Amino acid sequence: MGTVHTIDEIHRASAAWVWFPRDGEQEKAELQLVRYPARLGGGVRGSHVESSLDAVAALDHAVERTRAWGESRLTFWTSASDRPDLEDELCRRGAEHIDTVAVLARSIDAAPIEVPSEATAEIVQTLEQVRDVDSINVPVWEQEPLDDGGLRTELAEITEELVAGRGARVLGRLDGAPASTGGCTVVDGFVRLWGAATLESARGRGAYRAVLAERLRFGAELGATTALVKGRIATSAPILGRAGFTHHGDERAYRLIVA
Repeated sequence: MGTVHTIDEIHRASAAWVWFPRDGEQEKAELQLVRYPARLGGGVRGSHVESSLDAVAALDHAVERTRAWGESRLTFWTSASDRPDLEDELCRRGAEHIDTVAVLARSIDAAPIEVPSEATAEIVQTLEQVRDVDSINVPVWEQEPLDDGGLRTELAEITEELVAGRGARVLGRLDGAPASTGGCTVVDGFVRLWGAATLESARGRGAYRAVLAERLRFGAELGATTALVKGRIATSAPILGRAGFTHHGDERAYRLIVA
């Protein structure tokens, strides 16, 4: 059995978890800021505050950088590890609370996930599998489908992560048809579980659990000892709770219009 991570380590690992989209920009000064490309809706995401500034000055910095990038929308994700905490200042400025995720973790070698026989999961390694993943992501995330060039770029990125032993994309099927997907990345003994999506017609039938089980297996193979995930309260969080994950607090998203 590997190292058991503490609650403080789980909070810090969750706060440090940031996605940098292709064609985006980022700055890590007083806090982490990421500018999203237009194809993903644009705007700036902020998180992971590590600053000697007070909350007013730290948020001012984020607002100024957002404007300098030519963006008008700042979405900030709070965390229990933020120093200082910006939540009260965001609310004071009229930011809208738009989302909440539960921070959940479990030991990889806890009880196995039960998966029904009609649900299967596989590591994505081919262009056809990437196309199947896109057929799930497009309706679930309400995004534009990838063209042939985008599919090939996606496959190249997935393959690079897989060959380097950093992570993988998993495709779940129900009776052979694409139904669910999710990614995973191994960092500092944690396997981060991200990007889970299940077609509405396939929900409640075990496809998500199959994808979850395969990502835990893959993480263990790469030496991870703790699985970490941010689950939406109304959707995946209850399933994850039944799968042995423990709730370690919430992260809340606030949207501030800065134009």
